[in-house]
Amino acid sequence: MTIKRWSRDFGILTIGLIVGCQSSLISREGIDFEPADPPAWLENLPDPIVHDEERLLAGNTTPYSVLGETYTVLSDATGYVSEGYASWYGTKFHGRPTANGERYDMYALTAAHRRLPIPSYVRVTNLDNGRSTIVRINDRGPFHEDRVIDLSYAAAVKLNFEKVGTARVRVEVIQAPPQTRSNPATLPIVTRYFVQTRTLNDLDAADAVTKVFGRISDAIPSVVRIADESTYRVRAGPLVSRTQAERLLALAVMHDLPGPEVIEE
Repeated sequence: MTIKRWSRDFGILTIGLIVGCQSSLISREGIDFEPADPPAWLENLPDPIVHDEERLLAGNTTPYSVLGETYTVLSDATGYVSEGYASWYGTKFHGRPTANGERYDMYALTAAHRRLPIPSYVRVTNLDNGRSTIVRINDRGPFHEDRVIDLSYAAAVKLNFEKVGTARVRVEVIQAPPQTRSNPATLPIVTRYFVQTRTLNDLDAADAVTKVFGRISDAIPSVVRIADESTYRVRAGPLVSRTQAERLLALAVMHDLPGPEVIEE
């Protein structure tokens, strides 16, 4: 693994309600890490689909204070545009809760922002190379004065600045299109994806693998006994897309799980 030279001033946020209904956000500093070689599929990771989502209290407490500064979450982000420096955060925070309670996935296209409502969708453009991607805001930060957004590792790879740590960017809020009602008769057949290990001879080993899956993903792990044999496989899922399955596969390989592969049903 390659050690990055910058440290995130405000990693994954821990939010606690204190007297007066104010929000206390705790900063975590340290050196972050990146995989030696980004998974090849990250370059072609599709942008998230922009859609209306309910704004919950989690992550949207306003005003809130961090490191002596007070911030106000925007009530309406329509037309929001800003420019400045973006940073990114990766393996050190992977799997930890974000400001709205979701689990941070370094291989998903997400980001942290100080003032945009959670969730929001923004287009981020690297002003040095013209690359752009859409990310979903689900966290708070960064709290360096010269940074306007903190991106996931996947977003940094798509914008091609994961090696240098920061980049000049433009951030533009994207509004969800009007919702349309689908005709059930025209809905496509849904393929389910799982990440499954090779055959294991020990139930205790299978249980241990299940616990690892539980730490690295929200996908539900289960132990499958092979018929007429005292052997087992562990599978996690279902996942709704091949991309999600490949993200989990990359994590399974990173955590040395035995012979993981993606299967479809």
